[in-house]
This record gives sequence, C-alpha cells and structure tokens, in this order.
Amino acid sequence: MAFQNTNITSKLYKKLSIQVSLNGFSFCCFDTLNDRITSFSEIKFDSSKKTTKIEDHFAEAFKKHSELKDTYDDIMVIHNNNLSTFVPAALFDENYLGSYLQYTTKVFETDFFTYDEISNYQMNAVYIPYININNFLIDNVGSFDYKHVNSILVEKLLEASKNNDDKKMIVNFNPEHFEIIVVENQKLLLFNSFEYQTPEDFIYYLLFTAEQLSLNPEIFPLELLGTINKNDPFYAIAYKYIRNVSFLDVSALQQKNNFSTAENQKHYILFQS
Repeated sequence: MAFQNTNITSKLYKKLSIQVSLNGFSFCCFDTLNDRITSFSEIKFDSSKKTTKIEDHFAEAFKKHSELKDTYDDIMVIHNNNLSTFVPAALFDENYLGSYLQYTTKVFETDFFTYDEISNYQMNAVYIPYININNFLIDNVGSFDYKHVNSILVEKLLEASKNNDDKKMIVNFNPEHFEIIVVENQKLLLFNSFEYQTPEDFIYYLLFTAEQLSLNPEIFPLELLGTINKNDPFYAIAYKYIRNVSFLDVSALQQKNNFSTAENQKHYILFQS
C-alpha cells in the first residue's frame, strides 16, 4: 500500500525504511546506487510513560534523529505486529479482508484492513496496519509505501528456498510472539504466529507444528531468526528437543552493511526492505 504525493525531486539515490511497532521503531538508510545500508538506529519507547500517546513517542524520537528529517527518493514503512495472515490468490476477495483475519485475530468493525500482494507466489498478506502511526508519518515524512513485516519475511524466505526440496522450518523470534514458517522449494507450507511467555511455550508450539506436518525432530532443519541468540533459554530448549538447529545464514545480507551477524539476524526484515 502507499501514501503518495505529487512532489517531483531530483534523484538522490537514498531510501529510508522504518519498521514500526507499539514498543518502538527502528530505521535504516540505504545508498541505492551502491546497494548499501549507510546507517541504522533502534528506538525503544519508555514503557513507564503509560499515558503518552504513541504519536508523542514518535515525535520525541524524530526530534533526536536528523536522518528522519532528511529527503529520500523512497520511504518504506513496515508494520510489525501479529495481526496478519496469508491468503492464496485463488481464494482471495478484496471485499472480505476482515473475514480472513477473524479466525486468528480479534477484529472489530472499526478496524482498517489492507493487504500486500505477493504476486511471485500467488498470494496476499492481509493485515491491520497502525493507522495512527501512518497518519503521524504522512505528516512528518511525506509520501511512503507501507507493507507488513511478514510480507517481506515470507517473500525473502521463499526466494531463499528455491531448488531446495527439503521441508525447512524457520522461526522469527520477537519479544512476546514468534512466527513459524515452513517452506519447501518456494512453496509456503505453513505460517503461524504464537504468543509465548516461557521456553516451554516455545518448544510446545515448535513440536506441535512439526507433528502436524509430519516433520521428524531428528531430521528436519530448524533455522532461527530475530532476537534469539545462543545464550537464550529459548535456544537451549529448542536445541534439546530438535537435532538440527542453526541460525539463518545472513552472510549475503551482511555484505551490504557493516553490522554484526547478530544485528543482521535481528533486523533481517528491515535490512531487506
């Protein structure tokens, strides 16, 4: 989706991507001529300010980061929440967006629904964006395109699965929720988002999903992405019950920036937007 204006400027070869959530946001700047990430920042909102509107948190951050006031050829806003689902193109009807989400998400008549077309894989991502954040950004950065975080994630994982006929499970780990994606040679076999509190919650959902797809924990590869690391109890419990556990290979992505492997895994979606 896009918010557009009619301003025409000379080509700057600069792009800004902003990944937004209710707890904070991150952004990076791209040199599109050389296909490089030139800068990156992550902002976490002060959770003690319970009465502060989300727009005020953004306004405060915008005052501190001059990059957000710069001029860009393109701006991409990425909505990071678990209010999304994927619908095959053959079953998709733009007039019934809310109905696709009602089985996995509590929806209301006042919710705004939209979708990202993932044309290479004949499906659409239906989701609820943060409209208040979009409204703030249109006032502060001008026109932009926006997508859901999972649209970018799934498309990149499907691209990477080309010519690989083995079923692979990927977990994108976030604070409070994680996504399980199962792919096989550019086919999406499963996508689901789960809320968790303990490592036991985490391994339960992994093993339950594996069982539903007849994936043997002694055989199938599990690749991890996001905020998880080797010192994490969530990693430890996955390693205990699943034989082939590794982190998603981000070496190709890392060639486009100067950030660590852990940062490229954590911000995999933002850095590829």
